[in-house]
Amino acid sequence: MVREIQPSDVEALLEDDDPPTIVDVSTAAEFAIGHIPGSIHVPLNDLVSHLGRITGADHIVTVCPRGEASIQAVRLLSAYEGTKDARLESMAGGMNAWDGPVETDLDE
Repeated sequence: MVREIQPSDVEALLEDDDPPTIVDVSTAAEFAIGHIPGSIHVPLNDLVSHLGRITGADHIVTVCPRGEASIQAVRLLSAYEGTKDARLESMAGGMNAWDGPVETDLDE
């Protein structure tokens, strides 16, 4: 079973001295519309080929627009040698449920 974490808990953890690694598995267009500041963008379709970017992280929270693809990402990461010992969680509800700060990559 995939562990989910509430967006408010993610926001609180980001204030800690040792915040989790936020991996946003959204498409490029979804990421551009809005993402958690400091998150690492790795689209779900590219996750396997970019695992080296998150290897060794102690706590990983996956994020997507609705909280569905991020669950799949946790399942993939839990099977990978470099992240299987990490605390892996999917942010419940995705960016749709996020009330914290948001960065965009849209041209104004």
